[in-house]
Amino acid sequence: MKAAVIGCGLIGKKRALAFPSNVELVGCFDEATLVAESFAAEFNTRNFASIGELLEVQNLEFVVIATRHDSLHSLAIAALQAGKHVFIEKPGAINLLQFEKVCEVAHKRNLRVHVGYNHRHHPAIKKALELSGNGSIGEVMFLRGRYGHGGRLGYEKEWRADKSKSGGGELIDQGTHLIELSIGILGGLKLDYAATPNYFWDMAVEDNVFMSLKNEAGNIAFLQASCTEWKNMFSLEIYGKTGKIEISGLGRSYGLETLTFHKMLPEMGPPLTETWSFPEPDDSWAIEISEFINDLRTGTNNSDNLESSLEVLRVIDEIYLRTNR
Repeated sequence: MKAAVIGCGLIGKKRALAFPSNVELVGCFDEATLVAESFAAEFNTRNFASIGELLEVQNLEFVVIATRHDSLHSLAIAALQAGKHVFIEKPGAINLLQFEKVCEVAHKRNLRVHVGYNHRHHPAIKKALELSGNGSIGEVMFLRGRYGHGGRLGYEKEWRADKSKSGGGELIDQGTHLIELSIGILGGLKLDYAATPNYFWDMAVEDNVFMSLKNEAGNIAFLQASCTEWKNMFSLEIYGKTGKIEISGLGRSYGLETLTFHKMLPEMGPPLTETWSFPEPDDSWAIEISEFINDLRTGTNNSDNLESSLEVLRVIDEIYLRTNR
């Protein structure tokens, strides 16, 4: 199976490194010529002078798109119109309208599009989805999620601080992962409350987002994403009627990935507690791309996340509308 990468930065490299051995990386493209040349040398592939030329490669089956948010949808549409399946980085587009156009072209051409939400493939999160789904904590009542980093010098001058290029701040950056995971646990969600303040960074987009999302049954996801979190952190807690699941860390600067399962006793009081630890390396990137590739080979739909990706952007659009962002 032949593949190509558009966008040769950090995430493009991570995706290329995650390719299984039966995938041939036949080319790459990046507007930054030196970045593309370095990528091509590292992965022993060809740096193409244009996207059009790259998409004409014979028997090219899918394209990974790992660029800035403002170019994701146009590049995806170009690849789809050239007859290629697409693996596109989250959030898939700068807003809901753009991503709906991507989905429309994909349906018309009968091609696959997967949005890269690798967090769902982290071992602690997979274990949590299994436990919450099989009734181990009883009926899920609510969940609480926090995700944050502290930025870096010059962060307010990067493309993520420019709404025209990023689509927004922490909500459309790390907040997308929290929303996507919440949908996986609670199903379809609607906005209950949101705030998108800017507390620290001198930029037009929000450096924090606080949101409360609710499903039809009234179960709430209470979430915060922040780039004023001076010690990188990830925390997701799922509360059921007979137990609680707590995930902490994602590896590297976010700390050791762990899952703690608290099982309520009939007499209540202190619960039975069991903890699993998942040391690095992080294989979520490889698992996600392999699932997508397997779907292309077999015609299965295990990696299909178009509907949930649309829901994520629908929530984001509503938050920005409500908070005048």
